[in-house]
Amino acid sequence: MAHDAHHAEGHAHAHWDTSIYPFIISFGILALAVAFSFKFVYHNGFAAILSLGIGVPLIIVLHCQSPLYCLAQGEGLSYGAMGWFILAEAMIFVSFFVSYWYTKLHVDVWPPAGNIELPRIMPLVMTFILVASSLTIHYAEHLLHLGNKGAFRTWYLLTIVLGACFLGMSVYEWSHLIHEGFTIGTNAFSTVFFSVTGLHGSHVVVGLAIFLAGLPSVLRGDIDEGFMRTAGLYWHFVDIIWFFVVSQVYYW
Repeated sequence: MAHDAHHAEGHAHAHWDTSIYPFIISFGILALAVAFSFKFVYHNGFAAILSLGIGVPLIIVLHCQSPLYCLAQGEGLSYGAMGWFILAEAMIFVSFFVSYWYTKLHVDVWPPAGNIELPRIMPLVMTFILVASSLTIHYAEHLLHLGNKGAFRTWYLLTIVLGACFLGMSVYEWSHLIHEGFTIGTNAFSTVFFSVTGLHGSHVVVGLAIFLAGLPSVLRGDIDEGFMRTAGLYWHFVDIIWFFVVSQVYYW
């Protein structure tokens, strides 16, 4: 009887929320796939841009809105659910890398004609910045666990600054390459380069958006440790994926 009463009490206090965000984000992802089809199958640039204009805002805005909603409800992000999300995202990157390896290993000349020499120093600097940001958020989590909210705030802000620097360097590199005539449609390698680095860049944007969503709570000192651990886990994933991107696309 006591067990039944405890079980019933647990159900009475259980709280379940439903969210339409994943459903809408799935349409954003579908729009990205449609955009690639318009560009590379039907060679319709206008339709591709239109699809990107629909898909990218849906994904980015709703990825930002979801943690904001959680914080507004006094909840954090689920550490376990983030693990499954990371696994799904990793499979997307794996599909990109496998297609790249298959293309590279089955052609006589690689990179193909029309390619330009990619920068060698900038990717190393970007790697250093991203690794540093991963270390700063890890140390920030440690300080938060110790209860030192003031120091945590400093290292948290430093992580955001480093992430923004990495993103700014990525945008600068893209603009420089495009100005040199190296675009996503130049050849097979350029398609891979802009697709993989763009996909990683979008994850950096989402990571920064999550950090910015938690920034008001950090500044108030009302910090959800679970939210920060989950955000840090996602940021470490972005860091690890970059090692594969920079080694395969820039140096191999």
